[in-house]
Amino acid sequence: MVILPTAKPGRITKVLKPYILKMHFSNKYVSAQVIHEPTATIASAASSQEKALRSSMQSTGDVAAAAKIGKILGERLLVRDIPAVSVSFKREQRYHGKVKAVVDSLIATGVKLV
Repeated sequence: MVILPTAKPGRITKVLKPYILKMHFSNKYVSAQVIHEPTATIASAASSQEKALRSSMQSTGDVAAAAKIGKILGERLLVRDIPAVSVSFKREQRYHGKVKAVVDSLIATGVKLV
């Protein structure tokens, strides 16, 4: 009988969760990006600092702006054929307010959370 060694958790997460959503919020702006973890490259990003988006928003740092950034990021992910992402929260971030707006609008566009 052959007993195979167990797979290391790091290898499994790189295969199952290669795309990680990271969000940054300041008092003025909202930005979110999806990073491809194995290659450490940015797969897609959206920010309220972009000129095309700033003109269509009333405020660039509130919950409505966060929801719009999530919707735009979700559309960009689906164009690039990225159907699922994993969410990475910072220590002080909770699933509330702007974070919830970004994640909920990603789900509404059709991107799945792993």
